[in-house]
Amino acid sequence: MSVRKEATWFKSSYSGQDPSACVEVADLNTAVGVRDSKNKTGPALLIPPAAWTAFVSGVRKGRIGHPAE
Repeated sequence: MSVRKEATWFKSSYSGQDPSACVEVADLNTAVGVRDSKNKTGPALLIPPAAWTAFVSGVRKGRIGHPAE
């Protein structure tokens, strides 16, 4: 699948002011695109919507991003 040039990419408001530590995401209908914000013409990781939803849910619930106790 190629990423449409007209796709709307955005980064999290939690990204802060450091532009070197950001990723951007876009809803591509059949996938969620994730790319490095420093390389807008580079490759994008394409994730199935259900997998993206599960990932975001896990982050919100604290299951992802925290070391195991």
